[in-house]
Amino acid sequence: MKIALGSDHGGFVLKEEIKGHLLAKGYEVEDFGCYSLDSVDYNEAAISVSEGVASGLFNRGILVCGTGIGMSIMANKVKGIRAALVHDLFTAKATREHNDTNVLTMGGRVIGGGLALDIVDTWLETEFSNAERHLRRITKINNY
Repeated sequence: MKIALGSDHGGFVLKEEIKGHLLAKGYEVEDFGCYSLDSVDYNEAAISVSEGVASGLFNRGILVCGTGIGMSIMANKVKGIRAALVHDLFTAKATREHNDTNVLTMGGRVIGGGLALDIVDTWLETEFSNAERHLRRITKINNY
């Protein structure tokens, strides 16, 4: 599975932890920045990751900023992206099973590394349910 990864300065430390975790598990990862704690706007990484996922170049994307909110808003502006802001395991599982999300956003200033890695694993390992009601709802999202 190919994962696109990005952050701003507020999510840099957590992004680096996630990147190491994904590489150790054998995922193919491309890091779209940022690459330090220097202040940057979240928009660039969110657009790059989301466009990569929407184009099919990557299977999924993970974005981290200070709260995860800005990344989520920006990612969802890209046609074909269903990004979810997640800070717990129940939501990580539900957003894949019910919404077939393709981008995960988290807040580096909101949750710790241990929980974040559990969320990433749950999100990546959970399959979409393909239930008719969920397919119908996703079609409505895509057609809007």
